Amino acid sequence: MPERLFVCTPSKLGAFADCPRRYRYSYVDRPTPPKGAPWAHNSMGASVHTALKNWFALPVERREPGALPTLLKATWVREGYRDVDQERAVYRRALDWLESYVATLDPDEEPLGVERVVATKTSVLALNGRADRIDARTGPDGPEAVIVDYKTGRSGLDADDARGSQALALYAFAAERVFRRPCRRVELHHLPTGTVAAHEHTEESLARQVRRAEETATDIMAAEKAVAAGADPDQEFPTNPGSLCGWCDFRKVCPAGAGVAGKEPWTAVEHLGA
Repeated sequence: MPERLFVCTPSKLGAFADCPRRYRYSYVDRPTPPKGAPWAHNSMGASVHTALKNWFALPVERREPGALPTLLKATWVREGYRDVDQERAVYRRALDWLESYVATLDPDEEPLGVERVVATKTSVLALNGRADRIDARTGPDGPEAVIVDYKTGRSGLDADDARGSQALALYAFAAERVFRRPCRRVELHHLPTGTVAAHEHTEESLARQVRRAEETATDIMAAEKAVAAGADPDQEFPTNPGSLCGWCDFRKVCPAGAGVAGKEPWTAVEHLGA
C-alpha cells in the first residue's frame, strides 16, 4: 500500500522544526495538555489581520482610512493585556499602523485572494495554508501572483527573512498551482514601520523549500509511527530548549520549559504603550 500523504499546514511543519515536543503537545497528545494564558501580541495581530480582511471586503468607494476605526473596534480581541490602559494604548498604535498602511494601497485593486486558503499535493504532502493576501500583478512575462504576509511584530525584517521563510515559499508553491500563473515573489509587509521585505524565488528555490517540508513531514510520520508502536514519546519527540521556551504555550507542562522564566502575556506589546 502506498504511504498516506501527510496533511499539514506551514505552521504545523514549523512547530516540529522549532521543537518536536511542542509539536507533540499540539498535534499528537490527546487530550491536548493545558496551555498558558493568551498572548496580547497574538490578540493584536489577529485583530489587525481581520480588520484588513474586512477592509478589502468593503465596496471600493468605502475603502479609505476613515473606515478603519469601526473595523478594528469590531474585530478587536481583548485577551492577554496587562490592563485596560495598556489595551487602549496598543489599540491606538494598531489603528495608526492600519491607517498609514491602507493609505498606500489602491482601493480599486482587487487581490486574487484575501485570507485565501491554497492547497496542493506532492508525493509526500497534502499541503494547505491560509495566505494573508495574494495579489494579481503584471510581471515581465505577463500575469503573476504575489504572496503578501502582514507582520505586526519585531522590526528589522529584510530580504533574508522573506527568502528564508518556508511558509511564504509553500504558499507560493500552492498558489501557482491554484491560480495557474507564476507565483515567485513573496513579500513581508511590516505595518509598524511601513516597510516591505521581498524576495523573488526561482523554480529551484521553491523546490528546495518543498523538499525541506517533505523531509520534515517524513520525520514527523516516523516519530508518530514509532510512538504508535510503543516507543517512548519523549525520545521520539525531544525538546529543543532555547530562547523560545519562555514564549511557549506549553512551558508549564514541559520538563525543559518549566525551568525557564516565562514571559508575561503582555511582554511583547509593553513598548507599544510607552
